[in-house]
Amino acid sequence: MHPMQRESPYPMVAIEQARQIIQQHTPSPAAEEVAALAADGRILAEDVVAAAPVPDMPKSAVDGYALRAADGLAPRRVLAEITAGGTQGASIGPGEAARIMTGAPLPAGADAVVMVEQTSEEGGVVSIQHAPQPGQSVHPVGQDIAQAALVLPRGAAIGPAEVGLLATLGRTRVLAYRRPRVAVLATGDEVYEPDTAPPPGGIRDSNRYTLMAAVRAAGAEPISLGIARDDRATQRAAILAGLAQADVLLTSGGVSMGTHDLIKPLLAELGTVHFGRVAFKPGKPTMFATVGGQPVFGLPGYPVSSLVSFEVFVRPMLRRMQGDPVPGRPHVSVLLAEHIQASPDRPEYQRAVVSFEQGRLVARSTGGQGSSRLLSMRGANALLVVPPRDGGYAPGQQLLALLTGPLA
Repeated sequence: MHPMQRESPYPMVAIEQARQIIQQHTPSPAAEEVAALAADGRILAEDVVAAAPVPDMPKSAVDGYALRAADGLAPRRVLAEITAGGTQGASIGPGEAARIMTGAPLPAGADAVVMVEQTSEEGGVVSIQHAPQPGQSVHPVGQDIAQAALVLPRGAAIGPAEVGLLATLGRTRVLAYRRPRVAVLATGDEVYEPDTAPPPGGIRDSNRYTLMAAVRAAGAEPISLGIARDDRATQRAAILAGLAQADVLLTSGGVSMGTHDLIKPLLAELGTVHFGRVAFKPGKPTMFATVGGQPVFGLPGYPVSSLVSFEVFVRPMLRRMQGDPVPGRPHVSVLLAEHIQASPDRPEYQRAVVSFEQGRLVARSTGGQGSSRLLSMRGANALLVVPPRDGGYAPGQQLLALLTGPLA
């Protein structure tokens, strides 16, 4: 049995320094062609330009009568009826009109539409109440989208509206940035699958499933590597297997100072450990390495530490790898609704609920902030950034919060 180390061989790095190191080693986003109408959640890797105007011909904006504005208030003889799916078969001359439905193409010769509510028709002749103006109730060519217009720029997030625009333009394939594949490995002799009954002292593996859900929420694709027992050869094989099938590897546990914490020495042997400790709470043992250029995060075994470290360090990388021009969560200034205890020596990310009250953003703690208390993450929509300070922060003081979800 090896004696326990009394001091980590890795210097403590500041949060911002850790972020910069990670950003320097973030792989560039890769593009692929995908089905445009199912590309929601992706980031565009190309400019989308309109090949044709929308609408492509003048169309009626209302149900009514298409006519010539120059005829003024004179009654018109109704020649035809044009539906939204119809064509410009009719041609309107002086003293003539055509019934027309919303979205139908304007017939040749017509330059205005009078809505049906402002007309009366009898014996095939329509009378109007007010003299129309040229262009009245007409959608001109290119009103919605001009030909050659930049509709969606590269870097735009594809949501429901963007899918609708792509459909409008007839784009069924589009270049988007690839979703990174993220392998997730749990470690530890004490860790068991959730559907088993662990022996006394054993724990069910919550970290791997929490992290895979966080990976999906970040837009990436998780790969489960299962649980690797505290054996050097087993964990080494699992790490190599993960790197062979994924772009990024996340490990959970095995990064502290115990005799069975093998992840850091294994990664030092296989690649380069860029930092092994971060001056923040929870998650001080968080590490970042690269093996053959592939990023590897060694996250702590405590559930809260693991998920907070993911939010602060891993998620921004995954968003950058997807081409997101704004990869970080928004930071907002919040008013404290209650006293917040602070760590005396490290910045702390505390789980909180932020709500909008009387024109201000107000933050409340989710309760006990212990690293093992995953319940503190439930319902939280923010991580409160609490600088080190003796005595903490009083109600009414302001702090920054990292918004991780919609306001309560």
